[in-house]
Amino acid sequence: MKTFLKGCILLAIVLWISGCQTGAKNKPEYVYVPEIVGDWWQVAGNPDLGEYTTEKQQPVDFGVWQAADGTWQIWSCIRHTGCGKNTRLFHGWEAQNLTDTMWISTGIKMMADTSLGEVSGGLQAPHVIKKDGVYHMFYGGWDQICLATSTDGKKFERYVNEEGKPILFRSASGHWINTRDAMVLHSNDQYYCYYVAHKPDNDTSRLKAAIFCRTSDNLLNWGEEHMVSAGGRVADLDYWYGGDAECPFVVQMEDKYILFRNQRYIGKQINTQYCSSDPLNFGVDSDEYQVGQLPVAAPEIIHYNNQFYIAALNPGLDGIRIAKLKFNKTQMQ
Repeated sequence: MKTFLKGCILLAIVLWISGCQTGAKNKPEYVYVPEIVGDWWQVAGNPDLGEYTTEKQQPVDFGVWQAADGTWQIWSCIRHTGCGKNTRLFHGWEAQNLTDTMWISTGIKMMADTSLGEVSGGLQAPHVIKKDGVYHMFYGGWDQICLATSTDGKKFERYVNEEGKPILFRSASGHWINTRDAMVLHSNDQYYCYYVAHKPDNDTSRLKAAIFCRTSDNLLNWGEEHMVSAGGRVADLDYWYGGDAECPFVVQMEDKYILFRNQRYIGKQINTQYCSSDPLNFGVDSDEYQVGQLPVAAPEIIHYNNQFYIAALNPGLDGIRIAKLKFNKTQMQ
């Protein structure tokens, strides 16, 4: 009996030590928390769209990048224009320096082509990444993620797939619609494409919007779909059906990944951040990885000359602004 009890005690000690080691291994030692530093400067306003101009138009989701000639480019989706069914088109601005104010308008850059499977007025959220000297622009065609490429970072031509269309993929998870807001991160020899979809208005399921991700090694062929962020406390902040998980942007700091997830565009802007060691898991119906919130909408994070910058929409959705950003490394308790 004594031998049996000693064996049980020894087993309990081994299991306790093992559990402690596992917990220590899984618990993050530190996280990164973003902080806006200094004042904002405005880089774009509400543009003149000629025949498509309306009083209700608003610059919304946008991309920022440096072209081959060193100039800085912004392309923004302008919504509520007079261009077609879903009212959206792309307009551009250019500057010599990232820190310049009120960049120069370069006019309308792209409109939806319905003959290629894009929905009328349905262009959304351009995002540009450079690979092997070629600029790849990911954008929404209303219900799919599309691609256009450029050698100079200014003039883009649509990619053509086997069906003769610029479409890369749609959301494959259940009845999710309006696949949009693509953002691509290069990490560990893989490309991660984060994007958004939401449920139809008449869907009664609890999760209304979600951020998904696919991986690729060539920017053209994309793997299976992973739901990486949805639900949680911020889902209660949704001011329209399915808008609590928009505009994903992911930044890598050492072995950590910080997700910027948007909830509100206008009025009291809210963007929530999550920090995880796994680029495919920022918490689904969980707040485990939440580390902060910022009063911004649709942010893009820029890393240039060892300095981070955050570009975001003006509070009144009448332009775009930029400020410096830093990531505070915070030890976990």
